[in-house]
Amino acid sequence: MKKTIVAITAFALCMAGTTAGGSVQAESIGSLQEKKNTIEKKKSSVESNISETDKQISDIEGQRASLEAELKKVEKSIAETEEKIAQKDQEIKSTENKIDSLKEDIKETEERIANRNEILKERARSYQQNGLSSSYLEVLLGANSFGEFVERIGAVTTIMNADKEIIAEQEADKARLEEQKAEVEKKLASLNDMKKELVKMKEKLDGKKVEKNQLMAALKSEQAQLEEEKLSLEEEKELLANQESAVKKAIAAEEKRQAAAAAASKASSSSSSSSGGAVSAAPAVTSGKFMRPAAGYVSSHYGARWGRNHNGIDIAKSGTVPVVASAAGVVSRANFSSSYGNVIYISHYIDGQVYTTVYAHLRSMNVSAGQSVQKGQQIGLMGNTGNSFGQHLHFELYVGGWTASHSNAVNPLSYLSGM
Repeated sequence: MKKTIVAITAFALCMAGTTAGGSVQAESIGSLQEKKNTIEKKKSSVESNISETDKQISDIEGQRASLEAELKKVEKSIAETEEKIAQKDQEIKSTENKIDSLKEDIKETEERIANRNEILKERARSYQQNGLSSSYLEVLLGANSFGEFVERIGAVTTIMNADKEIIAEQEADKARLEEQKAEVEKKLASLNDMKKELVKMKEKLDGKKVEKNQLMAALKSEQAQLEEEKLSLEEEKELLANQESAVKKAIAAEEKRQAAAAAASKASSSSSSSSGGAVSAAPAVTSGKFMRPAAGYVSSHYGARWGRNHNGIDIAKSGTVPVVASAAGVVSRANFSSSYGNVIYISHYIDGQVYTTVYAHLRSMNVSAGQSVQKGQQIGLMGNTGNSFGQHLHFELYVGGWTASHSNAVNPLSYLSGM
């Protein structure tokens, strides 16, 4: 696209130079119309490309909007998963606290079991030392009455039942302890498993987020590139529009020039009887930066003459001789001076360089200061005004602006075509 813009810009500069330098005027109206048609086709193609680029940008914007919605969903899922992980961490911490508390209970239970074991061991030692049968018989037989005997039987039974209860309670404590440990350990394992699954889920969601962000970055980059291309296309369209306008102006100027030339020819014909000479045709527009400004022969060349420097050339011809602009430009001055007589100065901008042409000793002037002129456009008639000896056109050419010292004056014959 940049190459296209460079090419279009170069073409635009060429067109600008053509308009400024006047070579457009060497083309026929038909040729200019053909160029205009070509520009219009290019502009239509560029407009089509702009429309297609707009569509692509719109498609990408749609994709980005959809992707942003998906990203929001993923980010919401990540937030929810992180919240669940935090909840599981709290549950795990709470369960671990329960385990710590249970360990304390276990420790206390084990201490109680140990104490009961000591009681049972002490009782067992007493049974071994005294003998279970003789001990209980002695207790029973030591009764002094039947009522006391019954009481002692109840006491012995109570002691034996208490021993059985201690053993049963010990077994129940052990079973409860084992059950609690198993339940808490199972719950902790389940919580850890759930946390692992949540962590895996979060990792997947994070991966999706990274992937979608990468896709979003790619879409942003593609959209930026398309917008840059669109900008280039719009610049190209503007350049083509300017070219089209320039060609239209060139066509209008050529039509005006032809009409002016025809009118001048008619006017010259009508004034030929009063001037006492033949009417000369305006010089044909030629290619090159500058064209011949008037018909006739070079009666005096550029350079040393009569002990001083002649800063231009003299073109002489009798009769009514049209003087035309050597190149397109703007009239900077059009006035009378004692030396130059009726004189016209025209500024030109050709291929990035400023030039100035001077047309002196004119019989009459058709233009005024500030007026734009085209290459080959009649600006006056050859005459003999000012410090002049015989009808001729004194023509000067400067690289840059006109200077009184004439330091930048050049030989016009080195620049004129058609001489």
